[in-house]
Amino acid sequence: MYMLMITATIALMISMGLMALCTVISKKGIMDQEKMSPFECGFDPCSSARIPFSIQFFLIAVLFLIFDIEIVIIMPMAVTMKTSMATQWFSTVSIFVLVILMGLFHEWKNGVLEWAK
Repeated sequence: MYMLMITATIALMISMGLMALCTVISKKGIMDQEKMSPFECGFDPCSSARIPFSIQFFLIAVLFLIFDIEIVIIMPMAVTMKTSMATQWFSTVSIFVLVILMGLFHEWKNGVLEWAK
């Protein structure tokens, strides 16, 4: 127990020291308007660099990430099929796919998948 407390204390001291060191090193100077403006080959920028992006594109990208992660979750299910009971495995996979499809149909019904309106 004593060794565990010493190890935890040392780990805490190292992490606090690294955080303090990073805080000291990363001190930034005063940001003025010239430093904050975008740089385009020495010329004044043609338009604002902070133009709003399409929320439709953002929603499609989020949907892609969600379904990409779901594919990663589904992949090990094929491996566990050999070691688990068939009915339990099938019900688990069916419920998971049903939830995914319900989410997809909900997004479709709300018009999120419509690119051009």
